[in-house]
Amino acid sequence: MVYTSFGGKLFTVANYILLIALGLLCILPLIHVGAVSFSSSTAAGAGNVNLWPVDFTWKSYQFVLQKKEFLRSMEVSLQRVLLGTAVNMSLTVMLGYALSKESRSFFGRTWYAWFFVLTIFINGGFIPWYLVIKEAGLLNSLGALVLPGAVPVFNVVLLLNFFRTLPKELEESAFVDGAGHWTILWKIFIPLSLPALATIGLFTIVGHWNAWFDGLILMNSPDKYPLQSYLQTVVINRDLSLVNSTDISMLAEVSDRTLKAAQTLLGALPILLVYPFLQKYFVKGMVMGSVKE
Repeated sequence: MVYTSFGGKLFTVANYILLIALGLLCILPLIHVGAVSFSSSTAAGAGNVNLWPVDFTWKSYQFVLQKKEFLRSMEVSLQRVLLGTAVNMSLTVMLGYALSKESRSFFGRTWYAWFFVLTIFINGGFIPWYLVIKEAGLLNSLGALVLPGAVPVFNVVLLLNFFRTLPKELEESAFVDGAGHWTILWKIFIPLSLPALATIGLFTIVGHWNAWFDGLILMNSPDKYPLQSYLQTVVINRDLSLVNSTDISMLAEVSDRTLKAAQTLLGALPILLVYPFLQKYFVKGMVMGSVKE
């Protein structure tokens, strides 16, 4: 929409200023962390680093990429994201497709829908959640990080609303041609729902990658911590791995603060790399199901 009046132009300028300010608030802390990670230990310790590295050095990243604990936790997080996203997306698509049907073609559809929606507002509590996972024998395994949240109901609601906006004639004509539900789902609904699936997929990937609390609670051994759980322990507690280093030059250029900054930036890097590939679908997917033609 193009505004031609003075008030409209002023409104547009104010919007741009507000959005730029919000964007800077989001990106400046990340830039500062990156600047600290590339600075020397002396400059970082003295608080001389703002938005640009001081005494540029790669030593912090060299040290981090040699840490077995960091690499192991990165591997656990990658396994969690791959398995968790596959499980979440598969169940979300199948459940969203089923619940998108009218009650006359799916008997009890409303009751099933309410059964799942109520879980958004009501849960059993932290202790029953933990006991169920324990009794299922999932503690200290990758399944404990994936299976308890295997059905993200909020994503199911988003997707079923998007499915309901697709023309009914496509499904009816496919039935006339002899197609079954599986064929309709995989050859009609999914190709037409790429914006919605990309948006939900991004939410799922970010959710698994950023989760840290369940790793602390459900993993008995720090060796099995996902990356964010490991980073939480590093940020809260002092990283003593630097003290045990025998590289004198490393000790002179790396500090606990620069190590934390380097690990934090590396932890955010995979999501920053994934987002551009899904961005073209993201804006369209954000309004999925909001308008029905």
